[in-house]
Amino acid sequence: MKYFLIIFLFFSLSLKAATIHVGKKHAIKSVKRGITLAKVGDTLIVHGGWYKEGNIIIDKKIVFLGKDLPVLDGEKKHEVLSIHADSVVVDGFKIIRSAYATITDPCGIKVYNKSHVLIQNNVLDDNFFGIYLQNSQNCIIKNNTLKAYGKEEQKLGNGIHCWKSKDILIIANRIDGHRDGIYFEFVTNSVIWRNIANNNIRYGLHFMFSNDDAYITNVFKNNGAGVAVMFTKNVKMFNNYFEENWGDSAYGLLLKEIADSYIFNNRFARNTSGIYMEGTSRIKVEKNSFESNGWGMKIQASCMENEIVNNNFLKNTFDISTNGSLVLNTFNENYWDKYEGYDLDKDGMGDVPYHPLSLFAVLTENTPSAMLLYRSFMITLLDKSEKVLPSITPDNFVDNKPLMKSLPL
Repeated sequence: MKYFLIIFLFFSLSLKAATIHVGKKHAIKSVKRGITLAKVGDTLIVHGGWYKEGNIIIDKKIVFLGKDLPVLDGEKKHEVLSIHADSVVVDGFKIIRSAYATITDPCGIKVYNKSHVLIQNNVLDDNFFGIYLQNSQNCIIKNNTLKAYGKEEQKLGNGIHCWKSKDILIIANRIDGHRDGIYFEFVTNSVIWRNIANNNIRYGLHFMFSNDDAYITNVFKNNGAGVAVMFTKNVKMFNNYFEENWGDSAYGLLLKEIADSYIFNNRFARNTSGIYMEGTSRIKVEKNSFESNGWGMKIQASCMENEIVNNNFLKNTFDISTNGSLVLNTFNENYWDKYEGYDLDKDGMGDVPYHPLSLFAVLTENTPSAMLLYRSFMITLLDKSEKVLPSITPDNFVDNKPLMKSLPL
């Protein structure tokens, strides 16, 4: 009997929900007027056109749909769309030209302390911040395109910005030209999946103090400094692409004060450094490809109990570098294209251990200007001598079972 009552109530509510149309050819011309008339549970369809109505506030549970990509224009004066209700759907709008203000952070779309909001299939163009979740939970941001045009970091906001939130899904968005493509701070139990963050001024992805999150099958390409993960634990990063992040302080992936995390099956290609690790502990780096980077990995002396296993190191200028002699991390069964050993017992692993830290890598870490001597005969001779009689590079910086063939990653 209880289930029949629930079904009856559901259909009763459905029958009461109305659909309201807004547009030039309809009785209601104003988006704000349509929201005022809508009741909880109604669907508001905004037809194609250009709407300049200042700050539009949704303060009740409605489905807010755009047909033929209507434009909501903030005219560089207002936050465009502010959501102050749970369970709102925003789908199918072009949201442009929000105001610029460094204190209030006006946005294309901002969710204020709400839950179960769905933002999908929108185009956000030339806004200060694109989509902003503030103290929100169980929200989904999906299939949106975000584009900004500023040239200076301090004059740009982030594409997708989440603060003090949990259980968030960020899925299949394209973010271009913002300060950070995606920014997380104090965000937990959330997933970033199948997004493309290109050409952002600072980081493609930047997150701090955000535990128990997963980043899966994203592309981070040609951003100012790549991706930064800071002061966080229990992070999972699977199947991502980190490409073309070049510069003096640029990395494919920067890890600072990270613990108990797993980096699996990612591709690091053509970055200044594939991974830069500082103050990290208990991270497993497994089945990743490091190809054509300046440095495959920079592992600072402050790192400990990290395991680098079953990775490919191909065509990097330096595979590994460090700034100290203490080695508290392990390397096991990686493929190194610079390895010159042999495999007499045919078990697929080299019979001679491989020391991936070259003498020249140590010299350039301490004296960056030494890079001027790269590829000189003198440096080649020094590296060969160091392999025969190690004196400067740490003896325990070693892969005891280097693979003879690259892994099919």
